[in-house]
Amino acid sequence: MERILTAQTSQKKGEMVKVCGWVEARRDHGKLIFIDLKDRSGVLQCVFTPGDAELHKLGDTLRSSWVVEINGQIASRPVGMVNAEIPTGEVELQVSELKILNESQTPPFALDTNGLEIGEDLRMKYRYLDLRRNRLQKNIRTRHQIIQFIRNWLAEKDFVEIETPILTKSTPEGARDYVVPSRLQHGKFYALPQAPQQYKQLLMVAGFEKYFQIARCFRDEDTRGDRQPEFTQLDLEMSFVKREDVMALNERLLIDLTEKIFPQKKIQEIPFPRISYQEVMEKYGTDRPDLRTDKNDPNLLAFGWVIDFPFFEKTRGSSSSNSESSDPSPSSGSSTWTFTHNPFSRPRDEHMDWLMNKEKIGEILTTQYDVVLNGFEIGGGSIRNHQAKPLKKVFEIMGFDEKRITDNFGHMLAALASGAPPHGGIAWGLDRLISILMGEPNIREVFSFPKTGDGRDLMMNAPSEISKEQLDELGLEVKYANNEFTRILRKKNS
Repeated sequence: MERILTAQTSQKKGEMVKVCGWVEARRDHGKLIFIDLKDRSGVLQCVFTPGDAELHKLGDTLRSSWVVEINGQIASRPVGMVNAEIPTGEVELQVSELKILNESQTPPFALDTNGLEIGEDLRMKYRYLDLRRNRLQKNIRTRHQIIQFIRNWLAEKDFVEIETPILTKSTPEGARDYVVPSRLQHGKFYALPQAPQQYKQLLMVAGFEKYFQIARCFRDEDTRGDRQPEFTQLDLEMSFVKREDVMALNERLLIDLTEKIFPQKKIQEIPFPRISYQEVMEKYGTDRPDLRTDKNDPNLLAFGWVIDFPFFEKTRGSSSSNSESSDPSPSSGSSTWTFTHNPFSRPRDEHMDWLMNKEKIGEILTTQYDVVLNGFEIGGGSIRNHQAKPLKKVFEIMGFDEKRITDNFGHMLAALASGAPPHGGIAWGLDRLISILMGEPNIREVFSFPKTGDGRDLMMNAPSEISKEQLDELGLEVKYANNEFTRILRKKNS
């Protein structure tokens, strides 16, 4: 007999079926034993009667989270026993055969609640169990729907999904890099990408014109707020476009996505309102304003655009967001200027002369645009400097000398000097967007396997030490200093 899902059993009254899943609950009513069987589609009540003593005895051994295969006949529930709270509430399975596929230890916490009452560290340690709860199943499945919708929507508009490298070069882009030592080139390191920023611009030089990617990004940041060391972006770039083109496309995508997957949600204002950086700071004191007219309405979505950001600011501490935008780290040069969002942005046309002459630096406005939602930045992008000379001026203003510019960004300057088209793009922080749409308190609730605020994976016990043999292969040593365990990466025997 072929297995069916529990959700299909309502249409199988009177038929013999096979179902498989986990025991979610067991209720012993004396002669009758009731089992709630859960699979990916829902829950089905299964009944063991005393008519078959051996089967009844076996059913009596079942416990929570055991994995079973059950055969039996689907019947209507007795009058007064219908459960209107579940789709299979009018039927039950009368068990004729039970096979125990795997037993389970007692779960460390209840799985039939939303889980928010349980300590987060414990939930992360047993995440494979935590993910069984209905709320997280819904979050992860809705995340899939959102990503699938985005992929199909962009593909219909002639965008090409292109994967870019995970092992890349360390360059100063705003946050600390995660670095990966090279086994074959001792003393040299790859970096994990903070974002696909440079690669997507290089794809425009390559002539693809419309690119997107559901991209994994990595930033080694200090513990602060609702962050993850790795996160997911919708990353896209377009050639031969102006700011209005990119903003219009993204606005339409956000509207269509909301209407299709979250029809119960109401978008407060269409088209999205646009506010300059100066105005938003004066009015709200933040560049991530909550524009909702009724903040008590959980289904109200107040999207908005923030535009006309300053290109440069005085150097300050480093941090970054889950979009392609990032607050910069101070440059190591003599200048006190650094970029506010992205060094690859293009200034507004009327400010290009100021950039090229390195004058009125604090007054230069960039083509950066951020999209905000209910008090959070969910995406950011810009029109890029598609010519080498203006980009080089950006790094000069930041105090980079000729050698550093060449070492860090020589490949970009060479590419832009090879017939780069005008182009621009954006990146969304997908985790943040999904958590807002799902009404979750933080992005960890929409991750499959999140890490703690200080970057630890409590389930896999990572980061962890590696063997001396692995260290030797990589040409690395571990150094203990001041009785504290610190890693200093250097050439072996240097």
